[in-house]
Amino acid sequence: MRSLLLALVVLAPALGSCTAVGVAEASEQGSWAPINREMMGTAYSGFREGQHPDRGQGAVNPSRAETLEDLQLLVERGFGLIRLYDSGENSAMVLEVIEAHQLPVRVLLGMWLDAEVSNHAGCAWLNEPIPAEALASNLAKNAEEVSRGIALARKHPQTVLAISVGNEALVEWNDHMVPLASVLGYVRQVKLATPQPVTVADNYRWWIEHGAPLAAELDFIGVHTYPVWEGKGIDDALGYTIENVEDVRAALPGVSIAILEAGWATTAGEFGDRASEAHQDRYFWELEGWAVENETRVFFFEAFDEPWKGDPNNAHGAEKHWGLWSVDRKPKAAMRP
Repeated sequence: MRSLLLALVVLAPALGSCTAVGVAEASEQGSWAPINREMMGTAYSGFREGQHPDRGQGAVNPSRAETLEDLQLLVERGFGLIRLYDSGENSAMVLEVIEAHQLPVRVLLGMWLDAEVSNHAGCAWLNEPIPAEALASNLAKNAEEVSRGIALARKHPQTVLAISVGNEALVEWNDHMVPLASVLGYVRQVKLATPQPVTVADNYRWWIEHGAPLAAELDFIGVHTYPVWEGKGIDDALGYTIENVEDVRAALPGVSIAILEAGWATTAGEFGDRASEAHQDRYFWELEGWAVENETRVFFFEAFDEPWKGDPNNAHGAEKHWGLWSVDRKPKAAMRP
């Protein structure tokens, strides 16, 4: 079963540059082109204005009706693949809504891992050490999260296409660092308990420099690539993404790869004029064209804007504005017919 699902999750031929014809076609068709349901998915978080995940004082989750509205929007626009980031109550509800309404959506289910070591020396926004008691509590929370994820994957075997253990929990700049040995342990536990392919999602550079031991345990690896965060303009965006993936493949030959995050912010004080709907539109459709041509699965970050993220006093912070739709579910340029 795992090998059959893996064939559905990620196809991994030799990666090459998108041909000039492929890029031109994507650019000319733009948002008029149909999204390839098998190759192009999107990261989904349904939190609307005033809603948020648990930040220490409880979550304010979307309703079932709001979630159904979101999923129907995605299906209408051609998305049949979504990525969820945890296995909490909101993700469980998303899976229930998909199945209750027989929606043609499959899910890359996440398991969120909180910090097990304090990365205050490496994380720019972690200003003081995480207390030892908080780290000990996180160990227990992570064990519970993995158990929840296993239960959800087993309960929804037709909807959960694959499982991602952690998200950017290994890269050197994060605020929720988990030791590689712990991640390996969680991966082995999940693989023993579920039939679905198992991956870990992290920055492309981490995979190149440190990823070999973990890649050897996974069914495929999940790469994150963000040209705009690394100072690239839209003319260089697709080429830089391809370069990132090719560099990972050179470092880890023979490993199956999916891009689990790649996106473009539409508003961002950090990026100036490089952030725009027009640039997101171009990057999305060029990336989709390359994904189809190279049979490489991509999850675009992300479906909807998330105003709960980042500095609440900075309305123009990049973290809030990666959506293909705004927080009030109005389509941006890439999603308008």
